[in-house]
Amino acid sequence: MSKIDDGKGVARRAVLQGAGAGIGMGLMAGMTGAAAAAPETAIWSSEYWAHKGSVKLNLWRKRLGAPAAGEAARPVVFLVHGSSNSSRTSYDLSVPGHGEYSLMNVLAREGYDVWTMDHDGYGRSGSSGNNSDIASGVEDLKAAMPVVQKESGRAKVHLYGTSSGGIRAAAYAQAQPEHVDRLMLSAFTYKGNGAAEIERRRKRIDQLRANNRRKRDAAMIRSIFTRDGHPQFYDPAVAEAIIADEMKFGDTVPTGTYLDMAANLPIVDPKKVMAPVLMLRGEFDGNSTNDDLLDFYRQLPNGDRQFVILPQTAHSAGWGKNRHLLFYALRNFLAEPAPIAS
Repeated sequence: MSKIDDGKGVARRAVLQGAGAGIGMGLMAGMTGAAAAAPETAIWSSEYWAHKGSVKLNLWRKRLGAPAAGEAARPVVFLVHGSSNSSRTSYDLSVPGHGEYSLMNVLAREGYDVWTMDHDGYGRSGSSGNNSDIASGVEDLKAAMPVVQKESGRAKVHLYGTSSGGIRAAAYAQAQPEHVDRLMLSAFTYKGNGAAEIERRRKRIDQLRANNRRKRDAAMIRSIFTRDGHPQFYDPAVAEAIIADEMKFGDTVPTGTYLDMAANLPIVDPKKVMAPVLMLRGEFDGNSTNDDLLDFYRQLPNGDRQFVILPQTAHSAGWGKNRHLLFYALRNFLAEPAPIAS
């Protein structure tokens, strides 16, 4: 796993050998041995609803044990989904017999209060009829935060997004920095120049503009795991588990984030993102290039920032065979101690 940290603009490259003995082994145990080494406190979950005008937005929460009166508020991690799938297949996927694919479970076991949400027009949420573009996603997050704050007792959240969910998360952090603690962006796209998947979408701009929804059937979901040219990085059972759950909501999803990534980049101004930032990308991610992401990274104003490349990983790191590398990087960024003020 390559890590670049250029606090004053000077890049350095370090290779993390062995992924850390104690922490790495703990995360691997969480993936493959959860049944044998179940935590003493079971993971509790609950559903909530937020309202964006007349649109009901579905929120899903997981943590160790039910909330109890008088307990200290736990740090909150809010997970923002991408363009083609809803929140629970993105972050709470069950693939029986194939290991742990729920990032919500992984973070809950680390002691976090973990939340996610279906955006306007996705999954269990209602639909305004719009194309659910990045701006709409920011409004969704604005509607969700009062619910999260009330139920968790926390005024600020750690925010994680993958793919266009990373753009949504970064755009929200730019718009409402007072509510964001640490920001984690996986498979992010800044300008998209030179990125194979973005170039493919740019050829479809007229089609994307003409319709507020696009086809997202079983074949399209399977293509997510092949489009970067490295299907060997995924277990085929993952795509089938996603299909089984997502097809309950139909075979179309909103076009807005695809159109934004094809026609309207850049959407986020890195100079206006004030939170500490972790940027992660798969070694073979067709949605971006190193140059594109490092351009964004170098402009971030907060010196607390990291850039991590996940080896043997394509676009969808959380669904990949090497997802333990993603879990490791997130865990360490979230647990990073504060610097000593000088």
